[in-house]
Amino acid sequence: MQNDNLIFQIALTKINGIGDMLAKSLLNVVGSEEEIFKSSKKALLKIPYITSRLVDEIMCPNVMREAENELNFIFKNNIKTYFISDTDYPSRLKECPDSPVLFYFKGNANLNAKHIISIVGTRHSSNYGNGFCSEFIQELSLKIPDILIVSGLAYGIDINAHKAALDNNISTLGVLAHGLDRIYPYTHRQVAADMIANGGLVTEFPSKTEPDKYNFVRRNRIIAGLSDSTIVVESADKGGSLITAEIASSYCRDIFAVPGKLSDKNSVGCNKLIATHKADIFHSTSYFLEQMGWEETDSIDNSKLPIQQNLFVDLTLEEKNVLHVIESEENVHIDSIVLKTEIPVYQILSILLNLEIKGLIKNLPGNFYKLI
Repeated sequence: MQNDNLIFQIALTKINGIGDMLAKSLLNVVGSEEEIFKSSKKALLKIPYITSRLVDEIMCPNVMREAENELNFIFKNNIKTYFISDTDYPSRLKECPDSPVLFYFKGNANLNAKHIISIVGTRHSSNYGNGFCSEFIQELSLKIPDILIVSGLAYGIDINAHKAALDNNISTLGVLAHGLDRIYPYTHRQVAADMIANGGLVTEFPSKTEPDKYNFVRRNRIIAGLSDSTIVVESADKGGSLITAEIASSYCRDIFAVPGKLSDKNSVGCNKLIATHKADIFHSTSYFLEQMGWEETDSIDNSKLPIQQNLFVDLTLEEKNVLHVIESEENVHIDSIVLKTEIPVYQILSILLNLEIKGLIKNLPGNFYKLI
């Protein structure tokens, strides 16, 4: 019975001229995907916006044949489907009026995770943007370890966000602009395979779908819709990441932009989002979590902290962040601490002094620090 429902669900997406919103209207009026295909032509013509041409498309034999082929493909490749009426359909995505009526998923990510963010940006990312992805996601792994990172598996910021998540054992999801029978770009195949083991791949497109330009625009709404917040990291004046931000705004989701130099063409889009108040400025992980209302201290695994730190229940959040940085290396220079914590140097000096007084760290020659 489940297979019968699934073939009708797939078939609904194969009808020429019927998109997601009209498909949902059909479901609301008729009652089920199966009834759509079993209804008479006379009954279908009574439905608003359903023309005689669309009825002919619904009854076209090729629709069920294509659905059967797709059904065989997903069974053969252990692919899961999410239909709009499924109880486990992602709740955030279901809120979006243009969400896909059906999409395909391969992996183990929780698409209804408590914390989900999308990270998007230019395909021509710089060391600045790539470094942001690495440091930000590393901090998230300590503060919100159950977070799911969503992006588009493209060159630049997308792939760096996915890699950083994998490096820090954070679940990461790639939203594709083609079917699950291929990976584009081909050079990202290994990363995609690793993501299936710790996250997954999602697409609304059936197998044999080419990665056409328009598909990338369509998939951006899924990236935005799955997430609580979208973070734009490096973007020119125009580009897909700005489209994603606009879509996220239409869904009333939080948008953040990483600022850049005025002379940097890859920061024009981000700076404009901030200047026009379409995005909040991203200036620290702690600020981001505070704006999102996510309690970072609840997510820190105290077993990973130094024994000495666990003895001090009065450590401030900034002191904990500094200790995390110092713990990551044998000897850490003060400049590295400032860079990784994004805390001004004048505050870092005071924090380091307090940690020395508490007997947690030691000041070495050359402004290096280490744990005691």
